[in-house]
Amino acid sequence: MSTKKAVNGNGKCKSGKILVIGSLNVDMVVDVDHMPVVGETIISADMDMIPGGKGANQACAAGYLGTNVSMLGAVGDDSYARLQFMSLDKAGVDTSRVIVKKEEKTGVAFITVNRNGENCIVVVSGANAALSPQDIDAHQDLLDECDVVLLQMEIPMATVCHAARLAKDRGKMVILDPAPVPAVFPEELYACVDVIKPNRTETAMLTGVDCRTEEGLKRAAKRLRVKGIREVLVTLGGDGVYIDSATCGISHIPARRVQALDTTAAGDSFTAALAFMLVQGKNIREAAEFANTVSAIVVTRKGAQTSMPMLDEVVAYMEQDIMWQIETRKEAQG
Repeated sequence: MSTKKAVNGNGKCKSGKILVIGSLNVDMVVDVDHMPVVGETIISADMDMIPGGKGANQACAAGYLGTNVSMLGAVGDDSYARLQFMSLDKAGVDTSRVIVKKEEKTGVAFITVNRNGENCIVVVSGANAALSPQDIDAHQDLLDECDVVLLQMEIPMATVCHAARLAKDRGKMVILDPAPVPAVFPEELYACVDVIKPNRTETAMLTGVDCRTEEGLKRAAKRLRVKGIREVLVTLGGDGVYIDSATCGISHIPARRVQALDTTAAGDSFTAALAFMLVQGKNIREAAEFANTVSAIVVTRKGAQTSMPMLDEVVAYMEQDIMWQIETRKEAQG
């Protein structure tokens, strides 16, 4: 499946525009041998400060893939915000509507990554918590201009619901990454979402179903579909992605086998890549297969926005993988 024709001479996607409404953070990333337990002190050799936040990560990933993408969120008037602007500008993201709230501090996240590339994250919301429904109202023209709206849950719930409702009223495709899952998930939000992309743990929290088995995933996805969501994608880390789709049916796409270095932003890059393909008219399975490749590349690199691949890298990876599969079949056939 080629995606080369999707990019014009300016490096931007020929069709479709994405609006990301969400969080902007700076990540403090510490590498450790293992996750500390209660009362344990461990030593790390270094700490990296990397632009992050689920919203900004998704915008950055979409930008590097060549999409026309705008970011709507909030930061403080500080050095962390300037670091974030530099990163998003480098990815080609329109940051002109990011709101600087001088009375707030830019959000930060403290991320511990173990030797297996697994992470634990603590987020201090800062300005993200101050992004209001009124802020969305002040930028409704962005909703009018876009084709797809990406939302997450690191900004106030009222703001997420309001943005989703406005987008739905305008007939836009709404993609929700329901992380972090709130203690009480607003039922009215489901009616505004076209595509939902939780991971296995988040799916269990949303549905109350044990998702450790294929049968559990099937029951959980069905519960989400009953709420009105047409496309349910559950990311499973090293086990790939489970899909329950109104258009493509039920399927399970295996993960690409890579050596994971850092899983930070793997889900964010998946969501952005999914949106990138959907705005070009690809079906949900085609989009998920492409997104699977993007997230596989991301986990082999350190950090959030610093790990996002460009479109040419993804295409080359996919073409190399196809050639490897052909050669493997030839060898198996003797």
